[in-house]
Amino acid sequence: MSPFEKWAVWITSGGTGLTGLVYWWMADWLQPLDEFAVINHPLQPWVLKAHVLMAPLFVFAVGLVAVEHIWRQYTLRSRAGRRSGLLSMWTLGPMIATGYLIQVVTQVGWLEALAWTHLVAGIAYLVGLVLHHPVPRRFVHPLMQRRHARERAASRPMAGGTDPGPTRSAQPGELTK
Repeated sequence: MSPFEKWAVWITSGGTGLTGLVYWWMADWLQPLDEFAVINHPLQPWVLKAHVLMAPLFVFAVGLVAVEHIWRQYTLRSRAGRRSGLLSMWTLGPMIATGYLIQVVTQVGWLEALAWTHLVAGIAYLVGLVLHHPVPRRFVHPLMQRRHARERAASRPMAGGTDPGPTRSAQPGELTK
């Protein structure tokens, strides 16, 4: 994943997540100043607009890394960051789908179910993303550093795009390099 792709995912995820959480706080936790008010805070419509404008950028950023990072790591069954990556990956679909459906559904019961699903999936995605962020090298045990280096090397394509063919696995009791 290139630095641009990494920053695009982090900035759009953070912006979309922050505006979504602030909107939820304003809509569900604040009390309106006036008993006839439709909104609970004067900035509530602006926060919603910021969330709706940031979300397509987030979907685009995820699309940038979908094939080369998400799908590749999923099919290779890479162990580093596997659980947090799967959590983020599997919550993307429901989160994006409910985000679009919230804008077009008008029936109150469905709208409330979609909103809660969107909120839970969004929070789960953010938790997975934060847990997926690599731990700085100085906090990782040296044995784990070697294991992650071997996994990264195994997941990279060979130079020149040539496949070495099938390899023989070591038999029990046989020494390996």
